[in-house]
Amino acid sequence: MNLDYNEEQIMLREQIQKFCESEYDFYKREEVIKSDKHFDVEVWKLFADQGWLSMPFSEESGGLGFGPIELSILFEEFGKALVIEPYLATVVLSGTLLDKSTYAEKIDLIDKISSGDMHISLGYAEADKGYDYLSPSTSLDSDNILNGTKTLVLNGSNAKKLIISCMKNNEFNLIILDSDTDGVSINSFLTVDGQSCSEISFENVVVNDVNIVASGDEAINLLNETINLAVLCVSAEAVGCMESCYFKTLEYTKGREQFGQPISNFQVLQHRMVDMFIESELAKSLLIKAMLEVNDNSEDMYRHVSALKSYIGKSGKLSAKEAVQLHGGMGVSEEMMIGHYLKKMISIDALFGNADYHLKKFAS
Repeated sequence: MNLDYNEEQIMLREQIQKFCESEYDFYKREEVIKSDKHFDVEVWKLFADQGWLSMPFSEESGGLGFGPIELSILFEEFGKALVIEPYLATVVLSGTLLDKSTYAEKIDLIDKISSGDMHISLGYAEADKGYDYLSPSTSLDSDNILNGTKTLVLNGSNAKKLIISCMKNNEFNLIILDSDTDGVSINSFLTVDGQSCSEISFENVVVNDVNIVASGDEAINLLNETINLAVLCVSAEAVGCMESCYFKTLEYTKGREQFGQPISNFQVLQHRMVDMFIESELAKSLLIKAMLEVNDNSEDMYRHVSALKSYIGKSGKLSAKEAVQLHGGMGVSEEMMIGHYLKKMISIDALFGNADYHLKKFAS
């Protein structure tokens, strides 16, 4: 098994690191969160110019043909800088689902995503279903009238089109429709980590047959593969957060003095920081294994991603909590980045299934 990144992947990491260091500091992130759109239009255009928005799409669809390894690299660096742009919602969840589908209009939509001109959101979760995404209450009747409600739709307020899971004649379906269609109502809010989310309701929405992206087993496989890739991406983001928590805490304890010496000299604190380092390295090892399995489309890829997500859910929050505590009162202030890592880790654990859910999934 080759665990080394190739030259192109190393260049990609360096490119993203340079952007995060020069263009996306903590204060820039705060400005984006407080803006009306909750993402930066100019930054999004820069993503398009750099080719990042077309990374995971096949060459047949006009993309670069990169895979889970490159996406993991990108999200790991995004995690270090706490990038808030809606890459997960538009590119990973919606774009890759369309790219793998047989939907007739997918190339035009993927082109608009890649150019930064369109946001598309995936509505897959419902309030009363927990993490069961394949038996939605949202229904499409025999006359193609859609009714139901989707929750936690990432970037829903900025989406021009929505991909919605629903049941029609006891068969699972994925449909796409304009967000301004009659009968669609969107209620938006911010999550604990600053992401824009929406609850979207559909009341007697008329859907045409041409709006059906996939049905039956094809739709089920599309959603399963898309969610699995998204879990890998947010887990890579969590690994980036954990690494930053460790290095920022190490730097802080070297500069903070107590009793005439840096608190990093105290053995009890050294032990806690070593634990943070070990947790980060173990998570990174699980990430490498999972992304290689997904890249190879192996039969065990779902189990490896679940193992990663379960570990991330517990060790990620633990590392972030240790970082906050070792920073003292400053760790919980809005003006310091360290507390925002904890918020991100709480959000990542809840997204697509928490640690306990994925542990059961891994064991089943």
